[in-house]
Amino acid sequence: MANPAPTTGTDTPNAAGHQQGEHGSPRGSGSGDGKAGHGAPEVVEVNGSNNGPGSTVEELAARDKSWYAYFKTRDFWMVLVLGQALALCITGTNTFTSLLAMKGTSIPAFQTFFNYVLLNLVYTGYTLRQYGFRRWARLLVSDGWKYLILAFFDVEGNYFVVLAYRYTTILSAQLINFWAIVIVVAVSFAFLQVRYHWSQVLGIFVCVGGMGVLLASDHVRGSNSSPAADELKGDLFALLGATCYGLSNVAEEFLVSKRPLYEVVGQIGFWGMLINGAQAGIFDRASFRAAVWDGKVAGYLVGYTLLLFLFYSGAPVLFRLSSAAFFNISLLTGNFWGVVVGLRLFGLRVHWMYPLAFALILLGHFVYYLGRSVLGDARKPWLGPEQERGVAGVGTARRRAQKPRALV
Repeated sequence: MANPAPTTGTDTPNAAGHQQGEHGSPRGSGSGDGKAGHGAPEVVEVNGSNNGPGSTVEELAARDKSWYAYFKTRDFWMVLVLGQALALCITGTNTFTSLLAMKGTSIPAFQTFFNYVLLNLVYTGYTLRQYGFRRWARLLVSDGWKYLILAFFDVEGNYFVVLAYRYTTILSAQLINFWAIVIVVAVSFAFLQVRYHWSQVLGIFVCVGGMGVLLASDHVRGSNSSPAADELKGDLFALLGATCYGLSNVAEEFLVSKRPLYEVVGQIGFWGMLINGAQAGIFDRASFRAAVWDGKVAGYLVGYTLLLFLFYSGAPVLFRLSSAAFFNISLLTGNFWGVVVGLRLFGLRVHWMYPLAFALILLGHFVYYLGRSVLGDARKPWLGPEQERGVAGVGTARRRAQKPRALV
């Protein structure tokens, strides 16, 4: 992940401008190695010619130079809505985790195991249908280590965040998104050649300011959270989980820009299921035996799994349309949604500063894209000027240039 150079044979177009398609059609005769690589691009417009304005990524990016160019695109509003949908999903999973803890069921590794199983069944199953077993096995041999690292950070992020709820409060645990932003920005800058526009930096600070208002409201009231068993330990677990989340977000943004979505998510599910299953067997045996098991607990686990599955399915699309940084500032509104949910479930009260914090965070989303081109963050610096090192799949700048009328 540290080297953004193009991978050999799998993602690089041949001289004629042809690539292997999503469904495994062969490359054109100009391919560098003549092999049908496992990292097949998802959607291909077999057309390397210039067909007028918008037919190349650079031409599309230069079409509108106004400071509000991105706001006029359909993509911006899709990114905004998708980001809030994902924030609601993660708020829902946090809520189910708190409900499980209130029932006396705290199984941080086992709780997320079903999500990885479901991801593996759906997305690896589809990958096997597209690639065939032999090609999928070659994928494991050649690139499995990349997905293993991605899945490890993802599993540990989930593990430590869920574990944090055993010791700290729901509002405190939700603050993990702040540190994840720091990790994402630093790693993207250092390893993926991302150079942030002044408006992006300002937008992040505005969002963080909104979080500051939210923290201030909690401090003023001092009575909006249930007692914490060991808040310091819980906050440290949340911080460790945020670090793992930040690293996994950057790695996933990199991989989904170069591989089909179903391959990446399927590999997260496959390796995550193995890592998470082993971890649950080692660390959760005592918790599993001591847990309360009844119909409500089963319902909470089903709700948690389904919401997390939706989250994992939508996040890669947002990584393509925007970036790991915007993904994380989108999740900051989860603190507000968490309180809205908690009004009924946990007896929380909304302080007047909460709506102000929510408005500031949303304002930060708009500031983030001031002065940006019509492609926003969909144009990835590690993929080349024409995004030639990446796929032309759903949500990518390359697909937007080739099929400007496509929904995503």
